[in-house]
Amino acid sequence: GMIGINTGIFASAYMPFGGIKQSGIGREGAKYGMEEYLELKTLSFGNIK
Repeated sequence: GMIGINTGIFASAYMPFGGIKQSGIGREGAKYGMEEYLELKTLSFGNIK
């Protein structure tokens, strides 16, 4: 869940949200959400001048 301290409004469209453990996978609105969909690739360029 979410906790607000000294505020009544603690959620924003600009803030990432997500839970912990399995419910936190792919946190939306953050860079971590993209990491779930991307695969690391190796590019090797030789003899570039």
